[in-house]
Amino acid sequence: MNRKQQTLLKRILLAVAGYAAVLIFDKSGAAESLQMPGGILGVLFLFPYLLVGREVILKALKNIRNGQVFDENFLMLIATVAAFGIGEYSEACAVMIFYQVGELFESLAVGKSRASITAMMSIAPESANVERDGKIEEVDPDEVEVGEVILIRPGEKVPLDGIVLEGSSFLDTAALTGEPVPREVRPGDAVISGCVNGETALRVKTSKAYEDSTVARILQLVESASEKKTRMENFITRFARWYTPIVTVTALLLALIPPLFFGAPAAPWIKRACIFLIVSCPCALVISVPLGFFGGIGAASKRGVLVKGSNFLETAAELKTLVFDKTGTLTRGEFRVVGIHPAEGCSEEELLSMAAHGESLSSHPIAQSILQAYGGEIDRARLGEMHEAAGHGLEGMLDGRELLLGNEKLLKSKDIDFPAVKEHGTVVYAAHGGSYVGHIIIADVVKPGAAAALRQLREVGIEKLVMLTGDRKDAAEAIAAEVGVDTVYHDLLPADKVEKVEALLAAEKNGEKVGFVGDGINDAPVLMRADVGIAMGSLGSDAAIEAADLVIMDDELSKLADIIRISRKTVRIVRQNVAFALIVKAAVLILGIFGLANMWEAVFGDVGVTVIAVLNAMRALTPPSAQH
Repeated sequence: MNRKQQTLLKRILLAVAGYAAVLIFDKSGAAESLQMPGGILGVLFLFPYLLVGREVILKALKNIRNGQVFDENFLMLIATVAAFGIGEYSEACAVMIFYQVGELFESLAVGKSRASITAMMSIAPESANVERDGKIEEVDPDEVEVGEVILIRPGEKVPLDGIVLEGSSFLDTAALTGEPVPREVRPGDAVISGCVNGETALRVKTSKAYEDSTVARILQLVESASEKKTRMENFITRFARWYTPIVTVTALLLALIPPLFFGAPAAPWIKRACIFLIVSCPCALVISVPLGFFGGIGAASKRGVLVKGSNFLETAAELKTLVFDKTGTLTRGEFRVVGIHPAEGCSEEELLSMAAHGESLSSHPIAQSILQAYGGEIDRARLGEMHEAAGHGLEGMLDGRELLLGNEKLLKSKDIDFPAVKEHGTVVYAAHGGSYVGHIIIADVVKPGAAAALRQLREVGIEKLVMLTGDRKDAAEAIAAEVGVDTVYHDLLPADKVEKVEALLAAEKNGEKVGFVGDGINDAPVLMRADVGIAMGSLGSDAAIEAADLVIMDDELSKLADIIRISRKTVRIVRQNVAFALIVKAAVLILGIFGLANMWEAVFGDVGVTVIAVLNAMRALTPPSAQH
């Protein structure tokens, strides 16, 4: 509780004590026995009223002076002053006290909701230790230039993005990703700002200025998230702008027409008008709707998902189709040896050793994957000259005999017999001394848990799963079958991917939305075109943070189902609040017009409804549990 909230609480408690004392004095008959004029009793109730309602009165008068007449402060002021005017002293004072109790409750709820998001602000580094002229200087992160070397001691936050020069350590990325497992970094690895260093000091060469760093970009997006409002929030804003003056004029007519034109007594109709004004305050809607979406954004941040605006959370709740880029999203985006198939008379170890020696001088990803799978020492003495056969593979000498490593065309050109291979992936055929010795299968590997994550998406109501890739048909269909997508489009150029998403968008019906999930590096056009662009595994990726609407801060595909659950829970809560507030207020308003509701029911219609709506909105802060 901040100082302002503490001050309001003290005023409320003092006002309640003063109100209780005056009420007891009145109800006990003491005022009557002393033959005290009714106006004196009104003055006594005025003290707790002014104590607790001072801010409301001052805000209303200030807004009137600035031409902003119609708001909840104005409605409260008019209603309670009118109640004092007709002798309803205790009710007028009670209304103001309960209104301020509701305001305090709202302030605490908003503070808690905001804290769930601004907890991410703790990732902001306070200083950086930069090496200059052989000394360590502690400076503000924005004073460090690109290319300078910084020292990150154990327990310190990484202040800027960079590359590790010295030291091996574990980085706590929980504040960014929501994941408790630290990430190991060694010399040559990239580090991003906002993480916390583990037990070993690191020397890091900075690669970005602070304003371009990951932490600065994230903080900027968090701060601006509430500016992008949902359709529901925009409706409530427009509704309140017209609603308040209409109910004020209606209350005025309610107070004047019966006494002036039908000879009715004025006091009861003024009281009905006061009840009408109190109930008509739109606090429950104005506070609970944005609070609900704010809570949803906070729940997403707890799961390591950055939401760039509440409007995107609202749209995510309507997703029925999700389109995936393959490489880097459903797969690791890196070649791995997935099969070693030696010919008769050759072992797997011998085949892999031949291939590794032959590929040892190549920097091609296929060569690197074979060397990684081999993991042994390369004996240069065994190798003769190796050269590339363009479009076919490698030719050279190993142990004094010809070595061939490549595709079918290479072996056919040398009249070497080999079996046809119908497996998913890139096939590297090997021949040694004029004879086929086997083949190695290299493929992009599906991410662990990808199939399970897509099953979870179906469980939360995603009806169509689509994959887009530039891969050839057989490779694409093999991955699609493994992860469980419904439709796969292959052999696509980047522009083709946009066209496919455009076609899916054109086929939308009944408000259903299409989302695109990509790795954020080369998918920016498609991320921006989809109803909701979701960047996967893009911690530190400028392209992802810029183009996507939702950024999943680590590489966990399971968080897609989490964000769908969070968005749908949030929208459901907001709709509950709108329906509840409108129904209760309408009921009490109608009862008030016919004289069937008193001031206390009016207080429930305003403060009670607001408190219940705020309590309900705060449920959005808690992420729904995953259902595996």
